[in-house]
Amino acid sequence: MKKMEQTKQAISIQQLTVAYDEKPVLWNVSLDIPKGQLTAIIGPNGAGKTTLIKAIINLIKPVAGEVTFQFKNQMQQSYQSSKNLVAYVPQNGSVDWDFPATVIDVVVMGRYGHLGWFKRPKKADFDLAKKMLEKVGMTEFSTRQISQLSGGQRQRVFLARALVQEAEIYLMDEPFQGVDAQTEKIIIGLLKELKDEGKTIVVVHHDLQTVPEYFDNVVLVNQALVATGSVESTFTAENIAKTYQTAERLPEEVGK
Repeated sequence: MKKMEQTKQAISIQQLTVAYDEKPVLWNVSLDIPKGQLTAIIGPNGAGKTTLIKAIINLIKPVAGEVTFQFKNQMQQSYQSSKNLVAYVPQNGSVDWDFPATVIDVVVMGRYGHLGWFKRPKKADFDLAKKMLEKVGMTEFSTRQISQLSGGQRQRVFLARALVQEAEIYLMDEPFQGVDAQTEKIIIGLLKELKDEGKTIVVVHHDLQTVPEYFDNVVLVNQALVATGSVESTFTAENIAKTYQTAERLPEEVGK
């Protein structure tokens, strides 16, 4: 691929359309995700937020459109050619938690992209996994089966698995959903730490009240793109009303 001029964009999405059974779920979405910042994707239920995340990393094949990534090497790349540099944290409810694995095993799985599936993890990989479990406050649960964890604990484990991947871009689908206040505080603290390290973080988010506190940028979507930009300029009452289609459904003070 051609070397590009330096840009501040981490992900470029062009004319992305996704359909299920020929029914469009996302229609002609074009936007850029800025590098080194925290970006929220918000919208009502059924708006296509999760679909957008999954289409970005080829978990869902779009009907049309293109997604490219740009990293520190300034080369424009597809997800397939750069998947080791992109980490994904799925929704809590979309994971088979009955899978027989311990916490440390799940976290070490985040290293397989670097190792290859036929190479065994080394001591350095387990040491990194233990370090990240300590970061998310889950060291004492390292030998526990994941089926025995609470929702908040599971979310921390999946965050640790993403951290050991040592990616440049992190995509997270509702990481705060169903977690306790302590876990939410830990997660947002780690996300801001990643941002300070120059990482790019994209989060599907549902709590409008915390958007100004947590995020730098916002993508408002309801099947089509409504607006995108900095929280300060884009997260307005008018744009939120367009996204949710009625101002009466908005929490008080949001977007003012």
